[in-house]
Amino acid sequence: MSLGTADHKLIKACKKGDNQAQKELYGLFAPKMMVIALRYSKSVPEAEDILQDAFVKIFQKIGSLKQDDKLGGWIKRIVINTALNQNRSKLYMFPMSQVEENTISDESEINLSKIHFQELLKMIQALPVGCQVIFNLYAIEGYSHSEIAKKLGISSGTSKSQYSRARKMLREKLVAFENVNYGAV
Repeated sequence: MSLGTADHKLIKACKKGDNQAQKELYGLFAPKMMVIALRYSKSVPEAEDILQDAFVKIFQKIGSLKQDDKLGGWIKRIVINTALNQNRSKLYMFPMSQVEENTISDESEINLSKIHFQELLKMIQALPVGCQVIFNLYAIEGYSHSEIAKKLGISSGTSKSQYSRARKMLREKLVAFENVNYGAV
């Protein structure tokens, strides 16, 4: 994303602690970042907490931003890391373990175009915390299993098995949703 002169001025004002500029920056990025926070949370209030904590960190650390052109990615990384930190205690309360490899049958195709984003989000939020976090990091954010393992302090095999488990659970939820809403396929 190429930033214009107005964007650079906005970032410069935020670096100086200008409250109006911070409010404007929040308005520009909060809606997109809320979607990310929702994927890593179990509820809207939890996602709002993640977003609020992330923006506090963003405004505290914006002075360390070296390249204004990297602002969007930098903000996204802070939101994801904030969500991971908030989920970390849950991950330790309900530790992930390596499960046997689940093979996912692709016998029936699921048409995602019929499913509203909110329904899909609810399905992701309903996953166990470990599966939810790893699904988001791998399938949506594009992290490798070795990167996830390092980030979460787990083995690469545990990351792979939790991802496989998440896919299987999502597939089951999607098939059930399709059957209920569109009749058996």
